[in-house]
Amino acid sequence: MHRTYSMRATRAPTASQIQNPPPPPSSTKSHRFFGRGGIGHALRRNAAGAFGPDLAKKLAQLVKMEKNVMRSLEMVAKERMEVAQQLSLWGEACDEDVSDVTDKLGVLLYEIGELEDQYVDRYDQYRVTMKSIRNIEASVQPSRDRKQKITDQIAHLKYKEPNSPKIVVLEQELVRAEAESLVAEAQLSNITREKIKAAYAYQFDALREHCEKVAIIAGYGKHLLELIDDTPVTPGETRAAYDGYEASKAIIQDCEDALTNWVTQNAAVSSKLSTRARTLSQRRRNNIKARTEGHDLSGQDAPLNDRDSWAPASHQHEYEDEEDVDDDLDAPSHSAHDSETGLNGETRGRNQEPVAA
Repeated sequence: MHRTYSMRATRAPTASQIQNPPPPPSSTKSHRFFGRGGIGHALRRNAAGAFGPDLAKKLAQLVKMEKNVMRSLEMVAKERMEVAQQLSLWGEACDEDVSDVTDKLGVLLYEIGELEDQYVDRYDQYRVTMKSIRNIEASVQPSRDRKQKITDQIAHLKYKEPNSPKIVVLEQELVRAEAESLVAEAQLSNITREKIKAAYAYQFDALREHCEKVAIIAGYGKHLLELIDDTPVTPGETRAAYDGYEASKAIIQDCEDALTNWVTQNAAVSSKLSTRARTLSQRRRNNIKARTEGHDLSGQDAPLNDRDSWAPASHQHEYEDEEDVDDDLDAPSHSAHDSETGLNGETRGRNQEPVAA
């Protein structure tokens, strides 16, 4: 009559979920052939680097390895919930205090399993963001290949036919290819920096929340253990009747309230930098900020008469990452060199460099 099969009968959104809505379920949860275990892990890891452009192979392998991590986490979450249920079933035949406490411990362990399942969904946001970098890398490869191909053709003609008129044509094509490649490489550099910061921010935020909540559950689990009377008894002696049912329920309720009300601002663990690390980090941020702001030289020179000829690019590079439904390396819908705009819609115009004093 005192059995508890879940922490909450209804799952209202927690304060953290209201502040930061949960992502959609991870794509790894669609149980596929070879979806779990060593064979599937090895196939994904080895096949990822065998196909696709050379530039994207290493990151493609990382993305597939992260999918292996997510499938392993999913398995751990499921098996932890099964263990929690088994602990509760075993405790039914024990004395009242052990039976009640093991039942409540099973509730807490089941909650950890559900937190791990939620962590998988948030971890997938990190993986998808890293996959977008992989797709941009794949889109840059053709411009590199084209430039190299033209260079090889020019070298071949200069060796075989030094006076061939095709050399001039190819050299003009090489200039255009180098300009195209320059834009693509700059776009790749910008997007890589933006996406890697966003990706690992997803991962670390999710990891922080998960670990804090697991620590909360562990603390209340130890409070439950105090309800078990472990005082040794002599043979034939009867223990006092157990009167901790209300206490155990109250502990579970307190744990639920702590998990429901947890937000990042209330995190118990904070990463504090040493004075040296803080100074060096601040110096680095100031240097980046100074380079971003640049120098205002607008009043130094007379205005150009041909200003109308300098029209900034108006279109913004948009990239939508395709779903990795079949575990293949999808080609991106837009290449990096299809746009001349920078990160977050920043126009790539003519850069003015500061005049040396």
